[in-house]
Amino acid sequence: MSNNEYSDPINFIDLVSQQNIIKDQIEIAIKNVLNHGQYIMGPEVKIFESDLQKFTNSKNAITCANGTDAITIALMALDVKEGDAVFVPSFSYVATVESPALLGATPFFVDVERGSFNIDPESFKNAIIDAKKHGLNPKVVIPVDLFGKPANLNHIIEIAHNSNIKVLEDAAQSFGANYKNKNVGSIADITTTSFFPAKPLGCYGDGGAIFTNDDDLARIISSIRLHGKGSNKYDHIRLGMNSRLDTIQAAILIEKLKIFPNEIIKRNELAIFYNNGLENHTNIETPIIDNDLFFSTWAQYSLKTNKRDEHILRLKNNGIPSAIYYPVALSSQPAYNKYPSVEGGCVNSETLSNEVFSIPMHAYLAQKDAKKIIEILQLDH
Repeated sequence: MSNNEYSDPINFIDLVSQQNIIKDQIEIAIKNVLNHGQYIMGPEVKIFESDLQKFTNSKNAITCANGTDAITIALMALDVKEGDAVFVPSFSYVATVESPALLGATPFFVDVERGSFNIDPESFKNAIIDAKKHGLNPKVVIPVDLFGKPANLNHIIEIAHNSNIKVLEDAAQSFGANYKNKNVGSIADITTTSFFPAKPLGCYGDGGAIFTNDDDLARIISSIRLHGKGSNKYDHIRLGMNSRLDTIQAAILIEKLKIFPNEIIKRNELAIFYNNGLENHTNIETPIIDNDLFFSTWAQYSLKTNKRDEHILRLKNNGIPSAIYYPVALSSQPAYNKYPSVEGGCVNSETLSNEVFSIPMHAYLAQKDAKKIIEILQLDH
């Protein structure tokens, strides 16, 4: 967290300050791509994939066009199809449920833990039994690392593997985090992430990546992202997609990854500062910080309250942006409410959708501005 003076307005995220730090490197990187002209699958893509492998300690890192494609490709590699149940948290972004639905599988909604926002292992365990009662084949679970904090992966993996279910970790918000000192990307059967600009590591467009320690899965994933490619570009051995990371975006991400570890440290410092300032608030519940178990990238700093509208209005009146992630649980969305949910419903997901709101979180927020945000939230305390 910066101690320097910071002029209004306060930004929800701040890509400008970040860009100013690496502007020269970015311009050189883009110029290099323009000079060699390999705009699709150029050398920077391979370099970035190698950097991702080292950063995550994953055996394989395969880039693609965006985070949603990453989930879809991963599910295709796992041969997800009609009749299969794919367990998804109800409190998440739509991409989590969209991909299995598009493949003809049945998204099966599972509740989340109120404290972590992430998939509840016990709800998942019960959902496996319920899915079988529906005549479905339990195939994949997608724990989403919401707001940057990894899910309880060891417990989820144990439950899943005992039922021959694969674990696809959706790390769109948690790239750079770790769970029990293991890097996200190296833990689940497959992990996906997004490089959407607002993500902790974002490019200047769309981008995504898929990680796995399974070499056979990696070969299938690499084939699917290139139209189901076999030995050459006109040899198609499976159904595939056109989902490639642009070379220019790879070049940009190479430079942004270099400063990313320091940004994660600053995000964690800001989260601690927020928590210390708000921990005694009578109607605001701060997120749980447990860096011995979960080290978060803090994609969002999200609070829970039964006075959300009041707090958001007060922030707005003082020139401070906020956001609501997510105002309607996925199991209640018109496009997806026909799909089954765990018996008893997704109570926590429904409740959180009415309570959660997020305040500015980025590595370049000045301490005086973070203090101002805290003071405004404390006005009704």
